Amino acid sequence: MSFHARLLRDTAAERGELVSIPIIQGCLRGEVSQDSYLAFLTQAYHHVRHTVPLLQACRARVGSSRPAWLTDALDEYVEEERGHDEWILDDIAACGGDSDAVRRGTPGHATEVMVAYAYDTIARGNPLGFFGMVHVLEGTSVSLALMAADRIQANLRLPDAAFSYLRSHGTLDQEHTAHFELLMDRLDDRADQDAIVHAARAFYRLYGDVFHSLPLPRATTAVAPATARAA
Repeated sequence: MSFHARLLRDTAAERGELVSIPIIQGCLRGEVSQDSYLAFLTQAYHHVRHTVPLLQACRARVGSSRPAWLTDALDEYVEEERGHDEWILDDIAACGGDSDAVRRGTPGHATEVMVAYAYDTIARGNPLGFFGMVHVLEGTSVSLALMAADRIQANLRLPDAAFSYLRSHGTLDQEHTAHFELLMDRLDDRADQDAIVHAARAFYRLYGDVFHSLPLPRATTAVAPATARAA
């Protein structure tokens, strides 16, 4: 069995628990509120803005102790992830939210804990455990992001500009997960593999806590886009 196949198998239960969270299931049924979507974007900003610093920290810890193909892959991830936090702020503004307040604000407790665990994994444990977070966030995007964007937009009638993060990540992460699978299958050290599986299990629970912290979606009547309301 390839390592990527093992990773999927050994984290299947945790992934199932994440997908079953009420706010996710409600969204997929079309039970959406603008408050819930803005809350999701707010917390997304507060963890996505750490993606590049986390990748750089992982790259620094790995250093010259690993093969060049691995450090090259981390460098590529850094370049690909730059600016994604700004997409989220643009989406918030397109929804009529206060993107400046989000930028100046602080994350919710669950988001802060998830980010702190990522930094701790890199600094105190096996830095490749960070790939467990990559697996959880990108895998969730591929499975849910595009479908969720369609459901939210259809219900709330928000403009396309309010979905750059979900739609771009849903599409980009389809490419990333294929690349991620190839990358994982090149890792042949059992200690590295175990660290990634352990971290992925933890990140499924921690990311689940972020969703549990959001206001529950509710069926709503459609609202006019922010631009129309302001007219």
